[in-house]
Amino acid sequence: MEFTRINPMTGEPASSARAMKAADIPAIAARAAAAFPAWAAQGPNARRAVLMKAADALAARQDRFVAAMIAETGSTAGWAMFNLGVAISMVREAASLTTQIAGEVIPSDKPGCLAMALKEPVGVILGIAPWNAPIILGVRAIAVPLACGNSVILKASETCPETHALIIEAFAEAGFPDGVVNVVTNAPADAAEVVGALIDAPEVKRINFTGSTSVGRIIALRAAQHLKPCLLELGGKAPLIVLEDADLDEAVKAAAFGAYMNQGQICMSTERLIVVDAVADEFARRFAAKAAAMPAGDPREGKTPLGAVVDQKTVTHVNALIDDAVAKGAKVIAGGKGESVVMPATVVDGVTSAMNLYSEESFGPVVAMIRARDAEHAIELANDTQYGLSAAVFTKDIAKGLTMARRIRSGICHVNGPTVHDEAQMPFGGTGASGYGRFGGKQGVDSFTETRWITVETLPGHFPI
Repeated sequence: MEFTRINPMTGEPASSARAMKAADIPAIAARAAAAFPAWAAQGPNARRAVLMKAADALAARQDRFVAAMIAETGSTAGWAMFNLGVAISMVREAASLTTQIAGEVIPSDKPGCLAMALKEPVGVILGIAPWNAPIILGVRAIAVPLACGNSVILKASETCPETHALIIEAFAEAGFPDGVVNVVTNAPADAAEVVGALIDAPEVKRINFTGSTSVGRIIALRAAQHLKPCLLELGGKAPLIVLEDADLDEAVKAAAFGAYMNQGQICMSTERLIVVDAVADEFARRFAAKAAAMPAGDPREGKTPLGAVVDQKTVTHVNALIDDAVAKGAKVIAGGKGESVVMPATVVDGVTSAMNLYSEESFGPVVAMIRARDAEHAIELANDTQYGLSAAVFTKDIAKGLTMARRIRSGICHVNGPTVHDEAQMPFGGTGASGYGRFGGKQGVDSFTETRWITVETLPGHFPI
């Protein structure tokens, strides 16, 4: 049995995939577990070679990835290409890590005792990936776990099964042994049961999930019943602070990129522009002009910087946030409500804590502008959220920027850069309702290995009994 994903622009079928059920999961988990020992025993350079082939295989599917993302998620070709480029980088970075999965020798007080901390693969890793950056996040869910010697199961998004299937196809072509890389696809109605069965499978030892905070809580609770560690990268409400000494043109460029790239459907998207009063009017004027110059259009035509949002539900949600803000005194200074999935870049000025847009993640092409009295008030506003993924501060005083960055409660903060920034080797993750644990580089190795203490005695033992 198969399920169909509908193209958000046309209403026509975009792709189809096998509609797996919870009953299918035990066999998949057993297959992954059976493949684990041989893959874990492979030397680091053998694992590296296969991963490098996987990177090349991803690159060879460029046109198919672009077509799949446009059809399934309404993204622009540019966003699809960006996704593919970062994903390829992630696989190559994972390949480089295979020889860096190093432990340490720890001094022991016991004479003749050689004490070591070793990093060893865990077993079967479940990666649950979303639709919004589907190549990046699908690859991120499995690349470093594989580099560490684990076998993996990718739970593909129901929204982009073809895009995620292309990742698995590329990894299969690269030559991973049978059962090391696995995929699960399911109809939307069966998602809860299928994910529950995957978490419950005794062969699955760890879970990484990227998605909404509400679903992340459910996954963490289910995993906790089995004492299975989770790495959770969840929602965000990223602030971008603009101080009175900021380069306003640079701040406008970064804010527009952060707020509207992929129609604002990125976990790091700039959701709150916190601007000090001294420059708020001028920033608002420049930023509104920038937003107005960023039209949205049919992503199949490729003539506009913004494409479509993923579904009508997003349109309804964003429009409701705009209506609520306006009803409570805010002002739309660019864009406005959407009439279809092709939504305009929208700026709402004068947002206060009484408005839903102040605290709720929009995950769409709308940004709230919040006015701060001064730098101290800006930090207070930035921290007035349950989320803590990404943030940014714009100021010409780098020392002040760094001091402020360290006071903002977030896993990531950029001084004079956009909130949207991702590199394969960086420790990526959040705090609070944005989740816990880190992807990327050596932090990723820690997430996907077990640290073991092993000793070797080199002298005769002396015991008190």
